[in-house]
Amino acid sequence: MTSPPAEPPHPVPFPAALRVWALVGLLGFGGPAGQIALMHRELVERRRWIDEPRFLHALSYCTLLPGPEAQQLAVYVGWLLHRTKGGIAAGTLFVLPGFVAVLGLSALYAAYQHVGPVAALFYGLKAAVLALVIEALVRIGRRALRNRALRAVAVASFVAIFAFDVPFPLIVLGAIVVGLVLHRVWPTALPTPVVRKAEDGAESTLDRMASRGELGHTSPSVRRAITTLVVSLLLWATPPVLLAALFGAGSVFVEQALFFSQTAVVTFGGAYAVLAYVAQRAVETYGWLRPGEMLDGLGLAETTPGPLILVLEFVAFVGAYRNPGSLPPMLAGAIGAAITTWVTFVPCFLWIFLGAPYIERLRASGSIHAALSAVTAAVVGVILNLSLWFGAHVIFGHVGEERLGPLRWLVPTWSTVDVAALVLAASALVAMLRFDLGLPRTLASCAAVGAAWKIVTS
Repeated sequence: MTSPPAEPPHPVPFPAALRVWALVGLLGFGGPAGQIALMHRELVERRRWIDEPRFLHALSYCTLLPGPEAQQLAVYVGWLLHRTKGGIAAGTLFVLPGFVAVLGLSALYAAYQHVGPVAALFYGLKAAVLALVIEALVRIGRRALRNRALRAVAVASFVAIFAFDVPFPLIVLGAIVVGLVLHRVWPTALPTPVVRKAEDGAESTLDRMASRGELGHTSPSVRRAITTLVVSLLLWATPPVLLAALFGAGSVFVEQALFFSQTAVVTFGGAYAVLAYVAQRAVETYGWLRPGEMLDGLGLAETTPGPLILVLEFVAFVGAYRNPGSLPPMLAGAIGAAITTWVTFVPCFLWIFLGAPYIERLRASGSIHAALSAVTAAVVGVILNLSLWFGAHVIFGHVGEERLGPLRWLVPTWSTVDVAALVLAASALVAMLRFDLGLPRTLASCAAVGAAWKIVTS
């Protein structure tokens, strides 16, 4: 009796993927600009797990969704490589280091309202991330903006959000309309879908998997979609129901679960799009925070890895810490932080597992490709805006703005220039571009030098 032929080994062993997703989670500083840059560097350029067109296609879809697009992009790529378990692992490891860091810093803040040593540790790190963002913005822009039409969309997107504070969802909607119209009236204005051949020498790991028939999970299935929807909704709702049974429907934990479940489905455009709304409700309606404390939480979230939307974890921790009921305040804060993180990120997995198979099916559609190419170009303009904002934070010390606002920081305050941060960022950029030092060593070196500088000058 002959045994069936053994399946070929997976081109990316799951433990190896876990190590990479853990690395992305640990080094994911700089908000969406830095995180997308990091994933592009590790997944597209260094390891070639995914090719450029597929990466940008996935990014365009994630941009359309509520929630942090960089974390959803990690879920998408993890799902492509290792199905559902890969998406869960990638998305969880993307968030976990930041969750732990914000939890610890929130506890310190609630108890002492002082996190100076942490700021010293991350001082140099932020300068290195600024260099990473600049490098990646150039690389991604060079590949995504392949003709004049796409460059025009990127410029218009940047001007709209930087100069006129146009809401991000409207920018995305406008890009979709532009892409569809151009595809219809001027088909050659936008690139056509890329179809790779094995002999072109540029195939990625996913290309090879597709040629061997190993991407069957990317085909749409109504049955799988219904199962995904039911299971995800049950996972989303079960913890709040249990907290209501344990502590009562009027407890701070249930209030937070319901409120942040609501924000999870309306956070188009990332954390900054929802900060003003959350701050107002947290201060005026629920009394979880005092005026101005939202900005302290944003500062903590910006100096730790992971999505900036983890600022909601800070809000929940402080709110539950100050309204603990019969629980010890620290335990109450931890429960509030955990339930808020849960209801914020479970929907992110749902959007990917439910919609990605259909988005993969549409990769060959000319009209959809044109629309998503325009969205990607618009995202480059938005990332440029975020990069300038992040650079203003690092170099000029401009902190405290909930939204960028129309031309709010067009003219820098030169008296606030942080020369040390500027030198560190420039050195990191030279180290990566000229000497190919590598991201982990560059980040570690800048963190050490920055911490030493803060200690000496404090």
